[in-house]
Amino acid sequence: MRGGDGRDSCPDSIPGSGAQAAARAAELRERIEHHNYRYHVLDDPEVPDAEYDRLMRELVALEEAHPGLRSSDSPTQRVGAAPLSEFAEVVHATPMLSLGNAFGEEELRDFDRRVRERLEVEEVEYALEPKLDGLAASLVYRDGRLERGATRGDGERGEDVTRNLRTIAAVPLRMRGDGHPRVLEVRGEVYMTRSGFERLNERQREAGEKVYANPRNAAAGGLRQLDSGITASRPLTILFHGLGLIEEHPGFASHRELTEGLRGWGFPVSPELEVVRGVEGCLAYYEKIGRRRDGLDFDIDGIVVKVNRLDQQRSLGAVSRAPRWAVACKYPAQEELTVVRGIDVQVGRTGTLTPVARLEAVQVAGVTVTNATLHNQDEVDRKDVRVGDTVIVRRAGDVIPEVVRVLPERRPADTVPFRLPDACPVCGAPAARAEGESAVRCGAGLSCPAQRKQAIIHFASRHALDIEGLGEKLVDQLVEREMVDNVVDLYDRLDAEALAALERMAEKSADNLLEALERSRQTTFPRFLYGLGIRDVGEATAAALARHFGELAALLGASEETLQEVPDVGPVVAANIRSFFGNEKNRALVERLAEILTWPAIPRDAPSPLSGRVFVITGTLGTMGRSEAKERLEARGAKVTGSVSKKTDYVVAGEAAGSKLDKAERLGIPVLGEEDLLRVLDDPSALPEPGDPS
Repeated sequence: MRGGDGRDSCPDSIPGSGAQAAARAAELRERIEHHNYRYHVLDDPEVPDAEYDRLMRELVALEEAHPGLRSSDSPTQRVGAAPLSEFAEVVHATPMLSLGNAFGEEELRDFDRRVRERLEVEEVEYALEPKLDGLAASLVYRDGRLERGATRGDGERGEDVTRNLRTIAAVPLRMRGDGHPRVLEVRGEVYMTRSGFERLNERQREAGEKVYANPRNAAAGGLRQLDSGITASRPLTILFHGLGLIEEHPGFASHRELTEGLRGWGFPVSPELEVVRGVEGCLAYYEKIGRRRDGLDFDIDGIVVKVNRLDQQRSLGAVSRAPRWAVACKYPAQEELTVVRGIDVQVGRTGTLTPVARLEAVQVAGVTVTNATLHNQDEVDRKDVRVGDTVIVRRAGDVIPEVVRVLPERRPADTVPFRLPDACPVCGAPAARAEGESAVRCGAGLSCPAQRKQAIIHFASRHALDIEGLGEKLVDQLVEREMVDNVVDLYDRLDAEALAALERMAEKSADNLLEALERSRQTTFPRFLYGLGIRDVGEATAAALARHFGELAALLGASEETLQEVPDVGPVVAANIRSFFGNEKNRALVERLAEILTWPAIPRDAPSPLSGRVFVITGTLGTMGRSEAKERLEARGAKVTGSVSKKTDYVVAGEAAGSKLDKAERLGIPVLGEEDLLRVLDDPSALPEPGDPS
C-alpha cells in the first residue's frame, strides 16, 4: 500500500499555462514523495491507496500534457525502459566486503573476544539487525539525486543496474531533507517479501511459467533483468544498512547515527535495528529474532552483528575480503529428510494440474509438514521425484514446503517415474500441455467444477458481459453455498431474497445485481465469445472470430482448418477453440447461453477500408469510452493497439491526448478527432488514406 494525502483528487481539467502546470507538477511530486517516505521508510502511511493513486494519475496526465515537465526523478518514471543487450561494468569506489560467518554461541563469543582484544576494552557496543536473504546493491547519489546503482559482483566490480533500481518504489530517486553529502554511496539489500513472492509465483503458475524456488532467487532474477519493464513488474523492495564513499560531509559517529541519518534522507532502514552492550546482548537478540523468524514477512538466514562506533570499526579494519568489525551469525538450516508416500494431482482455478507430494509427517522448523508442491511436470522430471523416494524437504521461506532433492541411493528398486494424467482428475476432460509451456491444463473451461469460480469471474468481467457488482468475493459465496454451478445459473437460479441473505449484501445490493444481470442479456457477439474464457481467445481474437463467422452456429461447426482462415488464429488457438466446443458440457452451456443472451447481427467479413488498419486511441472521448471505440473499430475489421509506432496507421485523439499525440505528429501519422471517428464508424469509406493529411 501507498497513499496520497486525501486533500486533492484529479482536477476536472489540467492546468493550461506552463507556469501553472509546472507549479502543480512540483506540488504533486513533493506530496507523492512525502507519502512514499511515510509508507516505505516510516511504515506509517497517512491515507489509503486510492488517494495516492489519484495523485499519481493526475501527475501522469499532467506530464503527458506537458512532456517538458517530465524529469528522471519524477515518481512517474519507475516504469522501466527499452531492454539492454548487456549490463555495463561498474568499479566500486570502495570495495563491497562480504561478512564472515559465526555458527552458534561459541563462535559468536569468539568473535566478541577477538574484537575486545584488538580494541583493548572490556565491553563493546554492538548494532544488530536481521540478515536479509537478498542481493547486495550499491547506489550513488550526487547532489542528492540518484546517479547510478550496481550489484555487488565480486566486491570490486559489479553490474550497472541503475534502470532496474529506479523501478523499486522504496529507492529514493532524490534524497529528502538537507545537509546532503556532495557524493554519497549507500549500500543495501534488495529483497522480496514472502507475501510478494507468493503473489509472484501464483501469477507465474497461472500463466504456466517458471515458478521460483525462494524469494532470494526471485529477487536476484528480478534485479538482473536486461528488460527493466520486467523488473518493474516484480514486487522488489530494499533496506539500506551502510555507506561506501561519502564526500563533503562530517560523517557519523556510530552505526545507529548513520542509519538514523539515512532514514532522515529518505532511505528505508531495518525497523529491527537494536544497539546492545556485550556478547550477552547479542545472544539475547539472536534468540529473540529466531523466535520471531517464522512470523516475519521476509526471509533471513541469521543476524548481522556490527561494532556500533565507527571509529572502532576503522581501528579494527578488514582482513582479506571481510571486515573484522562485523559478522553474520547464522541460524541452523531448516531442512529434514522424509519419504514420499504418494503424489496427488490438484486442479487450480485456471485448470492447471499441479502435482503434490504427500509426505511422511516430519517436523521442519517447528511445523509438521505432510505435503509439498512439485509445481509442474518439468519440476518433477528435473528432480525425478517418485513415490517411495527419500527426499530432503525444506520450508522455503519458512512457509512453503518444498522438495529440495531426492536421495537416489535410498530409492527402492520398484519405483517408477511420475507422469501427470492425460485427463482432468476432477471432470475427466482431456488435459494437455501447450507447446512451449510447462503447465498441463484441463481443457473443459466453463464446465469443469475446479474452474467454475474463475470461469464466472471472467464471464462477468468488464470486457466480457460486464456484470457490475459480481466480484470475486460474491462469486466465492455463490459457488460455496451451491447457489450457482456455472454461468448459466446466474440467469436461471438467482433471486433477490437469496442474494440479500449473503454476507455484505442487502436488498438494494441484491436488486442492483439482478438489474446488472438483466442488462447483460443484451451484449455483443465478440463480448460473448470473449466471456466464454476459451484459452488464448482474447478480445481481439474474439472480435476476429465474430467478424469471420457472423453467427454462433457457423463457429460451432467450424473445423480446425476453417478456424485457421481467421486472421491471427493459428493451429494452437484453433485446436483450443475446437477442443472447447467439442466438449459436450461446454457446448450445452453455450447453447443455453445463446437462448438467454441476445446480440446484434454482425455482417461477415467483407472488404472494408478499415480492415487491417492499425489504430491507437488516446485522450478522453466525449460520446463514448475508449473501450467502446475500440470495440466498434474492431467490429469493422480494424486493429487497435496501445502504443504509437511506425506501424500505426491512425491515431484517434480526444481531450488531453498527451505524448501519444505528440509522437503521432512527429511520425506524420494521420490524427482523427472524435467527430472524424464517428464519421468513419458510420461510413468507413470516409477514412483518409494513411499518407493523406487528416
